[in-house]
Amino acid sequence: MPPAGSLTDEQLSFFDTNGYLVLESFSSSEVVKAMRDRMAELVDGFDGASADVFSTKDHRQVKNDFFFKSAENISFFFEEKAFGDDGCLKQPKELSINKVGHALHELDPVFKKFAFSANVSSLFSSLSYKRPAVIQSMYIFKQPGIGGEVVPHQDNTFLYTEPPSCTGLWLALEDATKTNGCLWAIPGSHKNGLIRRMIRDENDTHFDHPSPTYDQKEFVPLEVKSGDLVVIHGDLIHQSFENLSPVSRHALSLHVIDTEGCEWSKQNWLVYSDIF
Repeated sequence: MPPAGSLTDEQLSFFDTNGYLVLESFSSSEVVKAMRDRMAELVDGFDGASADVFSTKDHRQVKNDFFFKSAENISFFFEEKAFGDDGCLKQPKELSINKVGHALHELDPVFKKFAFSANVSSLFSSLSYKRPAVIQSMYIFKQPGIGGEVVPHQDNTFLYTEPPSCTGLWLALEDATKTNGCLWAIPGSHKNGLIRRMIRDENDTHFDHPSPTYDQKEFVPLEVKSGDLVVIHGDLIHQSFENLSPVSRHALSLHVIDTEGCEWSKQNWLVYSDIF
């Protein structure tokens, strides 16, 4: 039996047309449980002090050393609405964290095992990658009641190669529905190319173009079950809404680029010198 990542011609055609693909039951319940249990251990050992707030609406955190250094660390980021007026957490830390990133795939054996699994390798072989490299990893909590909105964006905006080669993998570690903040995407939007880039200079980051306004009627929900994988083209416009439900929506996100025939931009917020 071929690995779960071996794509059929029909699946490749759907991905080419729509810019996304849902692979049902990509990971077993045992694999999902292992990653959730491991993250619970990491959160339990987190002191709650060495962290920052993450928001896609306000990118001021993408201008500080903590965020930059998270590229090579396992770093914790709180939800924007996790704190009260007194500056203290309104709920336990395990219900306050937005995400953990961005080097889980390099530094933690449980997440590394998934990132470099036969299923993931087979997937990128199907997508004709010559020498794929996982460039960042994030465990996303989408906490109940306060899970922050992720505004419409393209992954190539942040992880640019020339030519563009970023593909996102979004593994559901819990069921993701319209109620608890599933992904939404504009089918076929990847065919319009990259709209803007985030540029890092000596001590700051900025976008080279303003964010356009999107017609929400063009988005379709990508509701998935725990263990399902969403494959996301780097130019696909996608988003997720705030989670106002009482149910969390844990997910693992990996971003992969091709390191053969593609050049990593030195203007990316992630600085790498040893992957090409």
